[in-house]
Amino acid sequence: MPSEEVSGIIDLYQGKASDWIESRARTGFFEKTWLDRFRALLPAGSVLDLGCGSAEPMAAYLIGLGHPVTGVDSSAAMIDVCRDRFPKQEWIVADIRKLALGRTFSGLLAWDSFFHLCHDDQRRMFPLFREHAAPDAALMFTSGPAHGEAIGDFGGEPLYHASLDPAEYRSLLDRNGFRVISHIVEDPDCGGHTIWLAQRI
Repeated sequence: MPSEEVSGIIDLYQGKASDWIESRARTGFFEKTWLDRFRALLPAGSVLDLGCGSAEPMAAYLIGLGHPVTGVDSSAAMIDVCRDRFPKQEWIVADIRKLALGRTFSGLLAWDSFFHLCHDDQRRMFPLFREHAAPDAALMFTSGPAHGEAIGDFGGEPLYHASLDPAEYRSLLDRNGFRVISHIVEDPDCGGHTIWLAQRI
């Protein structure tokens, strides 16, 4: 897979932030059922949203229900929108692959963000998940259905995606102290997303 398409993700979301926000607003809130499942696992405490985008609709939903959110995104333009909309929450411009906040959270989300990382970067994220997860913390992320790489399109620009094999995700979760609660491949009730919901042991 061309390396420029992998490394171009950050610039793509920065340059087309407003287009992404408009596009995301048109798709509706199809994630609500899964967010409710995620919330059902949450002990008291805050949520770390890795690749939070503009905070709509997922972080906004959690904030509205009283969950403090720390959102992280590599796009400063996205984070500016988050700060304008939800100034009482914590918003951080950072590459999620290099995150080291030195504290833990009751929930971790990596929805439609984690799958933009190459295979090796995805593998390296699991110790990061562990380091930021409090005891019994919930973890939810989206992946592809099988091992592979794909190039999508957003605004006429190539958009990289990758996935590991489901068996490898299960192994990585297990080795880093998470048990799988639910895994659905291409959920027809959630826009065809492949979803993992796990909990810190």
